[in-house]
Amino acid sequence: MQIAITRAVSAGIAACELTHLERQAIDLDRARVQHRAYEEALARAGCRVESLPALDELPDSVFVEDVAIVLDELAVITRPGAESRRPETEHMAPVLAGHRRLSFIQEPGTLDGGDVLRLGRRIFVGQSGRSDERGIEQLRAVAWPYGYTVAAVPVSGCLHLKSAVTKVAPGVVLVNPAWIDAAALGDVLVLHIDPDEPYAANGLLVGGRLIYPTSFPKTRRQLEAAGLTVDAVDVSELQKAEGAVTCCSLVFAGS
Repeated sequence: MQIAITRAVSAGIAACELTHLERQAIDLDRARVQHRAYEEALARAGCRVESLPALDELPDSVFVEDVAIVLDELAVITRPGAESRRPETEHMAPVLAGHRRLSFIQEPGTLDGGDVLRLGRRIFVGQSGRSDERGIEQLRAVAWPYGYTVAAVPVSGCLHLKSAVTKVAPGVVLVNPAWIDAAALGDVLVLHIDPDEPYAANGLLVGGRLIYPTSFPKTRRQLEAAGLTVDAVDVSELQKAEGAVTCCSLVFAGS
């Protein structure tokens, strides 16, 4: 059984952190409807969804991926690069303590889960505005005893590594080549997004299904033509907060 931890949309999401997008009005009610539909997609993919209550004082808290990295052997509570997001970790730590032994990224290192891409026993971490060398080195130190390698990957033009690349099938990644050099990932099959859809590289593979935004129809057609099973969800309001489908859940095997 796969577990998916989610958190309801904060009433304060309009005050979210933004780095690469211009601020737009976010329809809170619509965002919440979209988020519930996203949770339903996780359930269709075979997950037991553990939905946490909204944290209205923390605008970005729906994006639970950034505050933790869940490996098979332990969970790493991060130290987000945006100071406003650091209080989110104290709410996630007790939840994950029920599933995994915990480790913590310590000051002054910073690390966002959105910068962490796991391909088997290889972990790639984006060198972004949110994750620094000290945070990456701390992750390397806690992961290597379990047989993981951790490699830093330069990222430019986007918020996180997983804005530029995600795993969409076993051994297959979807990439925006303007934001990352896929050669850094080694021996994988690389699919490119449609160039008209720069934010289209973010999909969430759960089991054999790819949860994917409706906003990128050209890239979606390419994925389906490649034989992938795509479950399209509308996350347009959450995208205004610089969110994506991987951001809104922590998915891992139950213990």
